[in-house]
Amino acid sequence: MTASSAPAVMPAAFFGHGNPMNALEVNRYSAAWRAFGQAVPRPRVILVVSAHWYINATAVTTMPRPRTIHDFYGFPQELFEVQYPAPGLPELAEEIKDVVKPTWVGADVDSWGIDHGTWSVLVHAFPDASIPVVQLSINADKDFDYHLELGRKLAPLRERGVLIVASGNVVHNLRAVKWTLADDGYDWAQRFDQDAKAQMLSEPTAVARLDAHRDYRDAVPTPDHFIPLLYLAGLAGTVSGGTVSGGTVSAGTVSGDVDVLVDGYAYGSLSMTAYTLGLACPHAAGSGGSPQPPAGLQADESNI
Repeated sequence: MTASSAPAVMPAAFFGHGNPMNALEVNRYSAAWRAFGQAVPRPRVILVVSAHWYINATAVTTMPRPRTIHDFYGFPQELFEVQYPAPGLPELAEEIKDVVKPTWVGADVDSWGIDHGTWSVLVHAFPDASIPVVQLSINADKDFDYHLELGRKLAPLRERGVLIVASGNVVHNLRAVKWTLADDGYDWAQRFDQDAKAQMLSEPTAVARLDAHRDYRDAVPTPDHFIPLLYLAGLAGTVSGGTVSGGTVSAGTVSGDVDVLVDGYAYGSLSMTAYTLGLACPHAAGSGGSPQPPAGLQADESNI
């Protein structure tokens, strides 16, 4: 799609990234991620909220050449050799600070980069790594309402060619992982994921209230992988009557609807559900589910 025909508002997405081995696999999840990348208008920059940059501050990467971070343990050398050499876009930090004020946002010039919650998806969605990538940290000191509101505040960036991507897992309990359940979910995992889906498709901002769900403690023992969903929910909550923060949505290309890109379960206790906002993505032809890990890998020690 050419710049002249690009929509007034970029789509946005949440990806359930699961096992980092998905970066090397061709399965129905990676096929869906690739289909998304092929369907989305080419962005000026990709802004990613990843579960794996979970710190005690709200910060944004500002290095011109972010490094590829292999922030996991126990996987094959082939995975550690993956590089995603996308450039950064330091000037985006000022745009972010402007749209979210008075929320404070720090500038990370050298401590982070592109973590596996980001590159394991982007190697499929945008394999040439030519689009700048910037990451926004998850502030571990803040409650769900803070993250929902911060997602809402980011909405104007969608009118400036910024593709906002969140990456985590709606259900993510590594202590309950059972590797033999490669494509299945425990009853509690399915209940929580289905109820989250019902909220995302009807009243997205209500997902912030899922901490009262009967299965929340099992599905979300730590909030790091769930919180990215709140950013897409916040963005979805800004859409009303075909406009986003004052921008007109191009008919037939981008809408305010949340759609399921792909769904499924992995290892009993992970949900692979992914959502798009403002993009009706074609069904991806892909088969096969979650990859098997190396023998003897302890899930709760792997940082997946």
